[in-house]
Amino acid sequence: MTPSTAAVLAAIGFLVIAAFQLALAAGAPLGRAAWGGKSATLPGNLRRASAVAFVIWLLAAVLILGRAGVIDVPVPSIVLTVGAWILVVLSALGALVNVASSSVWERFGWAPLAAAMAILSAIVASSPS
Repeated sequence: MTPSTAAVLAAIGFLVIAAFQLALAAGAPLGRAAWGGKSATLPGNLRRASAVAFVIWLLAAVLILGRAGVIDVPVPSIVLTVGAWILVVLSALGALVNVASSSVWERFGWAPLAAAMAILSAIVASSPS
C-alpha cells in the first residue's frame, strides 16, 4: 500500500471518528458506544470532551494527509512526521483501551478501527518525507 493510499484511508477513518464525536457533543444518544458506554446520552463534561475530540480528529486527518503529501499543510516537515508518529501511538493506545472497555461497541467496533488507524498511520509515518 502506498503512503498516499494509507493516508487517504486513515483520513477517512479519522473523519468518521470526528463525525461520531461531533454527534456525541451535540447530544446524540450514542453514548453506549463511547467513553465507557455508561449512558446513552453523555453528561455535559463528556459532551465537552467530545467537542474537543472532534477538533483533534479533524486535525489528525489534515496532519496525516499533509505527512503523505496528499495536501499542502504549511507547517515544518518535522511537525508532520512527529505528529504522524503521535497518531500511531494514540491509535494503538485507543485500540487497547477500547478492547478493555465494558462496551460491546467499543470492543468490537472502535478497537478494530483504532488498530487499523494505527497501522495506516504507521505506513504514512515511516514513509520517506
